[in-house]
Amino acid sequence: MRILGIDPGLRVTGFGIIDSVGQQRQYVASGCIRSPEKEDLPRRLKSIADGLFEIIDHYRPDEVAIEQVFVNVNPQSTLLLGQARGAAITAAVIRNLPVAEYTALKVKQSVVGHGKAAKEQVQDMVVRLLALQGTPQADAADALACALCHANHAGHALAGNGARLKAKHGRWTL
Repeated sequence: MRILGIDPGLRVTGFGIIDSVGQQRQYVASGCIRSPEKEDLPRRLKSIADGLFEIIDHYRPDEVAIEQVFVNVNPQSTLLLGQARGAAITAAVIRNLPVAEYTALKVKQSVVGHGKAAKEQVQDMVVRLLALQGTPQADAADALACALCHANHAGHALAGNGARLKAKHGRWTL
């Protein structure tokens, strides 16, 4: 299974692609989509979607994992982040890919072992888990961590209740 992880942001959207076969995880690609800050909001959102279309069309992932929006101190920042996230989800759904959503806490727990890990700890574990030669930029590392989280949780039993994740209408549900 090829997984595209996305760390959404209006200025910088990180992406990371891994292949997952059984318990093996292999790095494929990662990077950042930068939206032009001098453009108006609709054009910035379009640049995020267009960048993801290129990535999806080139790397052909099977599934997408994206980080959920957290409530920020600044409501305007939260709204803008939500719109960037919406552009990313829309790009994936237009390409008929199922989208799984994970909280930052869940991603950090899955990759580092505890939900309050610092960005540097996430980067370090991504490097270790994927045997990378260098350290990816923070947004790309967060996207790779999101993909790793999905690889660890997709289709597995949740919370000991025997429930399983399954794709329904382009979204992962219980």
